[in-house]
Amino acid sequence: MNLNYNRVHFQWTRAESGYQVEMDGRSERYRPAVNMATMKVVNRQLPVYTYKARGMVDEWTVAQDALGNGGSRWLPVRRPDLYAGEVFQAVARVSGVTLPAPKPLTGTPRGTPIVQHNSSSLSAITRDMLKWSTNLTAEVVGLSASRARGQNVGSLSASAQAMSAWMKAGFGANSAAFKDHSGLSDRNQIAAQDMVKMLVKAGAGSPLHAHMKTITPKDTEGANNPNAAHKINAKTGTLNFVSSLAGYVSAPDGNVLAFAIFTGDVARRRALSQGEMERPRGGRAWTGRSRFLQHQLINRWVSVYGA
Repeated sequence: MNLNYNRVHFQWTRAESGYQVEMDGRSERYRPAVNMATMKVVNRQLPVYTYKARGMVDEWTVAQDALGNGGSRWLPVRRPDLYAGEVFQAVARVSGVTLPAPKPLTGTPRGTPIVQHNSSSLSAITRDMLKWSTNLTAEVVGLSASRARGQNVGSLSASAQAMSAWMKAGFGANSAAFKDHSGLSDRNQIAAQDMVKMLVKAGAGSPLHAHMKTITPKDTEGANNPNAAHKINAKTGTLNFVSSLAGYVSAPDGNVLAFAIFTGDVARRRALSQGEMERPRGGRAWTGRSRFLQHQLINRWVSVYGA
């Protein structure tokens, strides 16, 4: 069970002495405080955040110099089972139902279902995943897909290996070597040519094409161009000094092109210290230039192959 895209809400306000911090699993109606994730304000400049798993608690620290007068942000949750359980316990308490503290189970509990709530369809979940780049959803969908194909995968890495084998056998993507399903690991590998092979074989108008996010083209000055004659359906990928865009572009003449663009300053990325990973100097400007390049390449391809 994954709650709030597996994110806990961290809020801070300046107090008479230091800061008051809150960690909660908020929704539009409730703001239940959680204990499975803690935050400590530390007198330092960098790194902005540190994280350590201690038992069943996510222990965070934040640099005091980065907080200013107040604010909030969402942070990732490493124990989604305990997070969802603790918030469910708090919501039940509001309704007068007292539940014990949550604890992880290794097997399916026995009992008679009282209420059943079905999730959205896999199609809706996947479309949202591709639109909002929810990495945890990608991992869960990938694991589920491996098991649905009859693969006995007991870990994320094993499932990623199964996906690599599937890409090679089904699409001829011989360079595929995945370590996860989200793409967050910088040890994932696939050649742009092999990515295009997969997109071409999946085909224009395929479920993959239909589920991809619609991206507004940019003009030659880098501004959004909602009136462009071509349409882009693609998936973005962004890490520090790494940027990618892969998908389909529908040209004005009706021709649909598949493309994959991978850009990266690997040496600059490797040179980052742990303290620089949160907000590297020059990172935002570099990403902006990379995205500008991606759209100018697409504009060129459309003018050559789809005019």
